[in-house]
Amino acid sequence: MSGYDDNPFAAPVSDNPFNDPSVTQVTNSNVEPVDQYNPFPSQSSDGLAAHTTPASTSPYQPAVLQPSTEPSPQASAAAAQANLLRQQEELERKAAELDRREQELQSRGPTGKQNNWPPLPKFFPIKPCFYQDFSEEIPQEYQRVCKMMYYLWMFNCVTLFLNLLACLAYFTTSTTNGVDFGLAILWVILFSPCSFLCWYRPVYKAFKTDSSFSFFFFFFVFFIQVVIFIIQAVGIPGWGNSGWIAAFTVIGSNKAAGAIMIIVAILFTICAGMSVILLKMVHSMYRRTGASFHKAQQEFSQGVFTSKTFRTAAAGAASSAAQGTFQGNP
Repeated sequence: MSGYDDNPFAAPVSDNPFNDPSVTQVTNSNVEPVDQYNPFPSQSSDGLAAHTTPASTSPYQPAVLQPSTEPSPQASAAAAQANLLRQQEELERKAAELDRREQELQSRGPTGKQNNWPPLPKFFPIKPCFYQDFSEEIPQEYQRVCKMMYYLWMFNCVTLFLNLLACLAYFTTSTTNGVDFGLAILWVILFSPCSFLCWYRPVYKAFKTDSSFSFFFFFFVFFIQVVIFIIQAVGIPGWGNSGWIAAFTVIGSNKAAGAIMIIVAILFTICAGMSVILLKMVHSMYRRTGASFHKAQQEFSQGVFTSKTFRTAAAGAASSAAQGTFQGNP
């Protein structure tokens, strides 16, 4: 019946969806809208204040291009010249370094080490001929005896020089003693280098390489050297040695010359005594090394047959013999 009570001539009522009670309840609530929601609240849930960094308000600066200036031809030429000079100096420095290394290699011996004996100054025209280093090349148990042999050689050289002075004093006492002075000069020139080459270097090489052939060569030559020391200590007149006999013959007429000659005779006697002791010491060490005469023969034969000079001479002799055979049998 209510449908009949409505006014048919009244304005029609529009159906507004937002007038719905459920919608109006939500819009009228205290919940903030989404556009007003702040994801970074001023205070976190645990009560700590949140720090925010303000955005920079400085405006961007526009890029400025610097004008490019090309160097002048004079500046380019100067730079190129300086570069060439620098390269030339570098090449000269490298060439000098190469020359220095080449000279060092030429001055080194067959072992690849630079020779250091005799210890001559660098400006001296003659360079060292041998390499010698006891701590590096000689075993520890042989170093003491090898050094004593070296000291004996030096002591012998000093004695020969003093013998020259003593024979000079002997010559001043009488002109007939000039032969002794001349022979004393010869002994200094001859015995000093020969003793180094003939018995010191062989024993040094023997201790270094444990060579039986070097040991045998040393024993043979050093035995002759011991005999020479004894003769020099005796001092036979006219032999160029200021020994005991020559000293006693002149001490009656000239005490100063006789005293000098007695001192030299004592030095020759010390040389003879030391040489005998060292010969026994070297022989005892030689027996402990296990060397033998058979081993020395093998070393000698191997050294001769592997020598380049021997092989060249043998090849030359064989070719000469072959040519002679072909010429004799045409």
